[in-house]
Amino acid sequence: MRRHRVLKIIGIAILAVLCIAAFPFFVKWLWNWLMPALFGWRLITYWQALGILVLCKILFGGFHAGRPGPPRHWRRRMFERWEKMTPEEREKFRQGLESRWCPPRATSESKP
Repeated sequence: MRRHRVLKIIGIAILAVLCIAAFPFFVKWLWNWLMPALFGWRLITYWQALGILVLCKILFGGFHAGRPGPPRHWRRRMFERWEKMTPEEREKFRQGLESRWCPPRATSESKP
């Protein structure tokens, strides 16, 4: 059982390394297919594609410690706020969200 688990972990690690190594090949292929035809730019190598990926990560992704994305504690805080609201405040909150984010609903009165 333990040997099977170790082999599975090694297999997943090898697959992850292969996927990470293959991603710059995909970027290179996509760049060399599109950019020269669209903009007349030069072809790039594998290492230049890897550099573009690293540069994009630095400029747009940053380096986060742990899980990427927004903090997850907002859900707990929102639930606590919701529990403290009165039914009237909850309805007002729902209406505010709907007016801001939901498209207007078609009613039978608005149809010709």
